[in-house]
Amino acid sequence: MQLWSSDEELFSLAKKELFTCVVGDVLDQQNRLHQYLPPEIRPLSPEMVLIGRAMPVLAGDAFQVAVDDSRNPLSGKPFGLMLEALDDLRPNEIYISTGSSPRNALWGELMSVRALKCGARGAILNGYVRDTRKILSLGYPTFCFGSYGQDSAPRYKVHDFRIPIEIGGVHIRPGEILFGDIDGVVVIPAEVEKETFTLALEKIRGEQTVREALENGTSAVDAFRKHGIM
Repeated sequence: MQLWSSDEELFSLAKKELFTCVVGDVLDQQNRLHQYLPPEIRPLSPEMVLIGRAMPVLAGDAFQVAVDDSRNPLSGKPFGLMLEALDDLRPNEIYISTGSSPRNALWGELMSVRALKCGARGAILNGYVRDTRKILSLGYPTFCFGSYGQDSAPRYKVHDFRIPIEIGGVHIRPGEILFGDIDGVVVIPAEVEKETFTLALEKIRGEQTVREALENGTSAVDAFRKHGIM
């Protein structure tokens, strides 16, 4: 029996009962052994949790705000397609960006305000963010390398969005579920998402039984022999 009938129900259930370690363990059991983003990508505050569908953004380095005589029209646009990508966010999506060098902030307060208005669930940056106190006051789930105030305008442009990307060898396709907490961010491939969350919920509920057994004095060996969970 499926335990959810919509993304909203699944995401609510996951935030209430699950954490990334359990989901990652289930993916390992399915031989999906490389689904965590690099450990440098951390929540801005330990309490932040995000889950939603990926809206991938591909960026690259730039060396001035605009180049008027370039053969590439994007070179004449401040930020490239960043503002278009931001405006294209849909409810339950997560803005996830990679491609440029970690030498400037990729996200800030005003982007968070716009993303919230679009109904997005969070942002994941393969790099730094700025306006950190403002983002924290908004409570917008943001995962990144940390805080760094250097502006992106003369250093960075978005080239494309809603296309497959890769971060740390992990492939991220548009619409795939991303789940992040203090232990990292895990990418759930679309073809196994239903099975993964079903098994994760079974596992977490089984772990509660094991915890109770351990608290009552059962040895770790006996608990694992009986339940296969540790």
